[in-house]
Amino acid sequence: MLGIESLSYKESSVKLMEAAGREVLVLDGAMGTMIQRYGLSENDFRGERYAASDALLKGCNDALVLTRPDVIKDIHCKYLEAGAMIIETDSFNANAVSLGDYGLQHDVTALNHAAAKIAREAADEYMTQHPGAMRWVAGSVGPTSKSLTMGQGIDDPSAGVVDWDLLTETYIEQMKALIEGGVDALLIETIYDGLNAKAAIWAARRAMEIVGVRVPLMLSVTLTESGRTLSGQTLEAIVASMSFGEPMSIGLNCGFGADAMMKYVEALLPYPYAVSVYPNAGLPNEMGEYDETPSMMVDKMRVMLQRRWVNIVGGCCGTTPQHIKALAELCKQYAPRIVPEVEPEMTLAGLEPLCVTPRLNFVNVGERCNVAGSRKFLRLIKEGNIDEAIDIARNQVDAGAQIIDINMDDAMLDARACMTLFLSRIGVEPDVARVPVMIDSSDWNVVIGGLKCVQGRPIVNSISLKEGEDSFIKKARDIKEMGAAVVVMAFDEKGQADTFERRIEVCDRAYRLLTGKVGFKGCDIVFDPNVLAVATGIEEHADYALDFIRAVEWIKTNLPGAKVSGGVSNLSFSFRGNNSVREAMHALFLYHAIAKGMDMAIVNAAAIMPVDDIPDELREAIDDVLLNRRHDATESLVTIAEKIKSGNVTVAADSSSEEQSLTPDKRVERMLVKGVVDGMERNLSDAMTMLGSAVKVIEGPLMAGMNSVGEMFGAGKMFLPQVVKSARTMKQAVAWLTPFIERERRGKESSKAGKMVIATVKGDVHDIGKNIVGVIMNCNGYDIIDMGVMVPAEDIVDKAIAENADFIGLSGLITPSLEEMCNVACLMESKGMKIPLLIGGATTSELHTAVKIAPCYSGPVLYTRDAAMMPAAVRRLGDEAEVARLRDSQAELRRAHSGGAGLLPLSVARSRRPRLSYPCYSVAHPGVHELNIDIAEAREFINWRAFLSAWKIDASLASVMDIKGCDHCRAQWLASVPTDKVNKAAEAMQLLKEAGRVLDRLQRDIVGGIKAKVAFVEAASDGDDDILFNHNGETLRIATLRQQRPSERDGHCIALSDYIAPVESDGKLRDSMGMFAVTVGRDIERIIEGYRNEGDDYRAILYQTVADRLVEAATEVMHRKVRVELWGYAPDESLSERHVLQQYYKGIRPAIGYPSLPDQSLIFLTDRVLRYSDMGITLTESGAMSPAASTTGLIISHPDSRYFVVGDVDNEQRRLYAERRAMSLDELKRFLP
Repeated sequence: MLGIESLSYKESSVKLMEAAGREVLVLDGAMGTMIQRYGLSENDFRGERYAASDALLKGCNDALVLTRPDVIKDIHCKYLEAGAMIIETDSFNANAVSLGDYGLQHDVTALNHAAAKIAREAADEYMTQHPGAMRWVAGSVGPTSKSLTMGQGIDDPSAGVVDWDLLTETYIEQMKALIEGGVDALLIETIYDGLNAKAAIWAARRAMEIVGVRVPLMLSVTLTESGRTLSGQTLEAIVASMSFGEPMSIGLNCGFGADAMMKYVEALLPYPYAVSVYPNAGLPNEMGEYDETPSMMVDKMRVMLQRRWVNIVGGCCGTTPQHIKALAELCKQYAPRIVPEVEPEMTLAGLEPLCVTPRLNFVNVGERCNVAGSRKFLRLIKEGNIDEAIDIARNQVDAGAQIIDINMDDAMLDARACMTLFLSRIGVEPDVARVPVMIDSSDWNVVIGGLKCVQGRPIVNSISLKEGEDSFIKKARDIKEMGAAVVVMAFDEKGQADTFERRIEVCDRAYRLLTGKVGFKGCDIVFDPNVLAVATGIEEHADYALDFIRAVEWIKTNLPGAKVSGGVSNLSFSFRGNNSVREAMHALFLYHAIAKGMDMAIVNAAAIMPVDDIPDELREAIDDVLLNRRHDATESLVTIAEKIKSGNVTVAADSSSEEQSLTPDKRVERMLVKGVVDGMERNLSDAMTMLGSAVKVIEGPLMAGMNSVGEMFGAGKMFLPQVVKSARTMKQAVAWLTPFIERERRGKESSKAGKMVIATVKGDVHDIGKNIVGVIMNCNGYDIIDMGVMVPAEDIVDKAIAENADFIGLSGLITPSLEEMCNVACLMESKGMKIPLLIGGATTSELHTAVKIAPCYSGPVLYTRDAAMMPAAVRRLGDEAEVARLRDSQAELRRAHSGGAGLLPLSVARSRRPRLSYPCYSVAHPGVHELNIDIAEAREFINWRAFLSAWKIDASLASVMDIKGCDHCRAQWLASVPTDKVNKAAEAMQLLKEAGRVLDRLQRDIVGGIKAKVAFVEAASDGDDDILFNHNGETLRIATLRQQRPSERDGHCIALSDYIAPVESDGKLRDSMGMFAVTVGRDIERIIEGYRNEGDDYRAILYQTVADRLVEAATEVMHRKVRVELWGYAPDESLSERHVLQQYYKGIRPAIGYPSLPDQSLIFLTDRVLRYSDMGITLTESGAMSPAASTTGLIISHPDSRYFVVGDVDNEQRRLYAERRAMSLDELKRFLP
């Protein structure tokens, strides 16, 4: 039997996958709804085959493929005639589990084979009747009526629970028959349990191996009103769980109508799979019938199609051929979603996803659910006290563990039974099951048993090369095929790797086998390079910690995507019994290892010590041991450890006496940083007495403490568990203070000051700052509606409208929240709202609010630095004069206006013009020229430094684009980057890689290239600062501005007119000048707009920044053609692309609106010559070009010409310039800030 990876897809399947990227494919509608319309009787369902059955078969629709095949084929044909391109087999419940309800479990093969044959026949006949049309058959596979996750979680073992083995067995039987019957794809649909889905995917791949034919998988999930599956997973979590199946498509069906599906479909857009949507015809009425007409359904689906969110659409319950016909007509009008290429990232999942990326900083793997490491856990498992054992897992999650390590390896336990029971039970405990699990065992049967019980995406700990390559590869394949990530221990046939050289040798070999022979992605491999005990007194052990840290850095540099973990408690084994020293050693070891790239570690999440809490003497001694800095390091640490154990030295940096010496407010701040609650009430009470009110305690020491926590976390001196503990202390403190705040408020004005909706925006789970705002605003008389965290923009705006709110407050801690805040502002504007929008959170700023958010909304938008300033800020918004001042201030920030101090008088500046001679090159090809510039040529001239700068990334990292080799060459470049820049360099590489994919798409899809136009005119300078030129017999004038700050290079004050020969005494214009326009066209704008409509701001910005650099690059191509051919004043130029970008060429091409030619209104003058509309370019009243990725300006050939910045000009030059432009000063302000 061939492995799945060695099988080729059917030819028709290949065409199906290709078609999904070329056009929106139409799936058929409901089978059950249509069967009901035929009014079939019990005898129809029985037929001759099942005439003697003891069960009532009416309702067993799958049986009709054998008893009334004519009806099923007729339904298929009706859907095909309506426009369906993919029809589903009548086999949704044709599995042994579901058929067992009718006593037909022994007929699985016959029913599925017949279902596939009937659909295949209908599709083939249609294609024969319609030459050139392709139609496909998808084998429908339902979820069965049994939930593995929920069934395994019940206590009664006699309840006849279906397990993984039984379910996969029946799925294999079903899908083997469907494939043999001729289906082009397998559609696993109405998925409500991730474990059922994983079993079906695993079975599908085994069925393909048995038959020897590969067909694509289509996966479709059904969600409840909570937005989760029935078994509790979020959509993102179940996608992560199913991704191992390498599906062609992932989508949604059933559950909702099209309108309610919208926000969940949007969540699928980032994934590299086609998206399918086939909703019900609305929601069922009181009679269980569906009322949504075809036109109603089409109207609701139109938005998704307009936004290019989908690749496959169809109908589920209640839909008919009429619905499908209407959908098919609609789909002809729209292009399909472009399936994105994404950089692989490790995504584990419980009920919620966990993306293990550098942005996460570090992942804590809870260690206490390990019978070898926790005596209490072992005792509870032996006693069968599962509930208390689950409490240990719950406490680990509460303490900050992001993954739970579970190990049952004990000689006195049935490890497999204990593992499967415990995993099954925690699977139905939402507060534990929300995080992924690490299945930890040295017994392979235990690992396999555990994998069969987890609906999320777990990680297996571990495999190694200890038993040789064959065993290693087999186990790795099993793990990959069951949808898990893997931990690899640094062992091989020679034994444990205990030196730096051995560690990297073993890890490198394992990585090559996993990625090359098994097909693992690098990001799904976690190496454990062996954390070994130090300070043992054995000289060979002295480098154990240092070698581990060095190995971490080597792995992160040389094995792309790979993660690093370790069991930290092994490190301090020499000091068992001395927990204070052990915890300090663990904290410092993590501090050093994380700095080199360590991604995760198995730790007791509740017992990690903040690095800054370790006394200096102890810290120095531990670092001496870890980094092997002194020959007597072990002796020194042992001496200190003995003092600590005897009580002569304390590890706590602040003793109780020191604590008591602090003022009450400082005690509260220290309490919060430590995350302790002992003595909290007394400290808070003392602080209230000192500060005078409960609100001031929150505004003062509590907020100061949280700021300290944030700074230490960012510096790597505090880990996530401490942050979680501090946050919990903060919440408890606020809860204790709230009654006092209410009492304080009752003594003031009782009427409400206004109603405010507050929320942490979509994608962000941080709520501490928002909660503080709620408390403070509430105590100031405002009615607060707190919507919580992860709130979509539509929900925030809808709630504010429904509640008639006076304000909206948005909070966010992570960078993507900034974009979501813009989305809220845009939505408020589209709804015609005028109420103030308040912005706050760690990543927000006054500048970002003014530049990015305020322009999205015509109502007031206010940045609030912290909660304490909120009440006063909100009150100011009631004053129109204050709002006007706010708008002026934000406009000033946008203009980034600088004053005019230090300017030369205009007369002096004019006297400092350069004294030049003028060669006056004749134009080789006069007139107007229209050019089409190929994108492939233009991309060679892209200034990647400017691209990175637009993304606020160090421009020097663009040097990676000079490497034209393979990814390995780029990896070598990354390895050469200074350590402090590695993370940014990796980010730059990823961004540049995605930009390259954008260019590939544009090069492929945009027909005709980039448009350019060049016009040559006779020209001369006139007076002090003007340029004259002839156009159609008329002499026109371009006014230019002169620098009033002299150049540091030569002391000159330049105007562009200096580079054009003066007008002759007889009025002749003896020089020449060019004018140009270049545009990438409307196609890119439509792509960008599509992403914006989808809410994918990142893609929109990526395409826009690429488009901006592309049009600049095309302008370079145009300018070179002018220099060498059209004007021909530099015919022998042979500059490289790099030298062109460095402006080694002769002449300049100043753009309108840019530093040398800052007056945007000049564009209306050049329009008379270039006629932008002929190129598809339109101008706004302010002179902005649309498409935005367009350039226009002048071309000057003088050999001494250079680019310069006019900079600030004084009021005199501004007044004279306005007169020369025949404009008032107020008019000029619109175009010349």
